[in-house]
Amino acid sequence: MASFVTKKRGILFPIALAAILFLTLFPIYWILAISLKTPLENISPVPTLFPKTITFQNYAGILSGGYLRNLGNSVFVTAASTFLSLALAFLAAYSLSRHRFPLKLNYAFLIWIIVAKMLPPVVLAVPLYDMFAKMKLLNNLWGLVLVYQVYTLPYCIWMLFGFMKSLPLEYEEAAELDGASPFQTLGLVVLPLVRTGIVATAIFSIIVAWDEFLFSLLFVRSPELLTLPLVIANFIGEYETLWGQLMGVGLLATIPVLIFSRVVYRRMTQAYALGLK
Repeated sequence: MASFVTKKRGILFPIALAAILFLTLFPIYWILAISLKTPLENISPVPTLFPKTITFQNYAGILSGGYLRNLGNSVFVTAASTFLSLALAFLAAYSLSRHRFPLKLNYAFLIWIIVAKMLPPVVLAVPLYDMFAKMKLLNNLWGLVLVYQVYTLPYCIWMLFGFMKSLPLEYEEAAELDGASPFQTLGLVVLPLVRTGIVATAIFSIIVAWDEFLFSLLFVRSPELLTLPLVIANFIGEYETLWGQLMGVGLLATIPVLIFSRVVYRRMTQAYALGLK
């Protein structure tokens, strides 16, 4: 009986694995297949699993349309906003976890972050638009980096705060006994110890910034400054949807995230391995 159960489990595992792989990879294949079909085949009432005629004209239209520039805009804004969020959140989380503020202002600050995050973004959009207009930061990628902090900074502070709270104080006390200054302790002791938390926080920040749509729509007007989510939305028109180019741009939009996820996975695996040693 036990051998039968073991054999049954041995059969079910590859079946379940194949089902999970199919559900994971089929949407990617479907996007690729549509991007390689002709416009007539994409609007056919009977969908085809495989392209009848493979064409690269959709990708040629993407390259000739200058959409790689918009991809670069998204990469720049996402990277800059993530770096700024991590830098500010690292200092804020360390201060909140290590220092006691009068009247429990540290807990009040954390609660205020949650409240600000719970507000609908459109509520903040109007005052931010007015403020950025006065600061001459509209239609500017650096202005977009700053306004993205509404999304990314609360996430980063809360996540890094948890990592900082779990960090033993003995490491910092030992560094102080060795004569390290507060900034040396912060940069040479605390920062390496929470690098795994920083990487995990960076993943969430990048995903949030990469997919942001509302503030990009409101704060950027020039076509050469548009981010990729706005470009993808432009392929969906009132009377026509360019399915081939839409899927091609969507596929290109996933490549940087996949590359980053692969690099982050390897770095986190190495960090855990070093921690276990």
